[in-house]
Amino acid sequence: MEWTGQVYADTPYVSAETYIDAPPECLWRYVSDIHLMPELSAELRHVEWLDGATGPRAGGRFLGRSTHPALGNWETVSTVVDCEEPRRFAWAVGDPAHPMSVWRFTLRPQGAGTVLEQWVQLGPARSGLSAAIDAMPDKEQKIVFVRLREFEAGIKANLAALKVLAEREK
Repeated sequence: MEWTGQVYADTPYVSAETYIDAPPECLWRYVSDIHLMPELSAELRHVEWLDGATGPRAGGRFLGRSTHPALGNWETVSTVVDCEEPRRFAWAVGDPAHPMSVWRFTLRPQGAGTVLEQWVQLGPARSGLSAAIDAMPDKEQKIVFVRLREFEAGIKANLAALKVLAEREK
């Protein structure tokens, strides 16, 4: 990831993609399984569907519990904002109309396999990162850049793990 000098108000984003030798239908069950994500994430520790939901659907909500050495422990409620099997699965953290972040998996068929992309956008609503920015406003660009690099590393690790899971099953 290159330095962009972005600030939080820019709603910066980062993404990565990989080719997986498995069809989108095979990958869908992994990317839409919120219970798998804590196994892949360095921050996310626990998730659970809310409101009686048992699986992915647009409007479905889930609780997430996370931890980070610099940010501490926190809980969020996310709402599934895009659920088109087997093409896209996305959720907004916090208020879906004004989220703290938005996360998305996109599955694109290519040959016998799939190009899988994971994408995340910070903001526009305030998040746990906002306290660090408030405390050190002169370092906002660096804080945003470091957080995006953390997300990029996590995304690349997620994609590698999903590749192993799906190709093993194939």
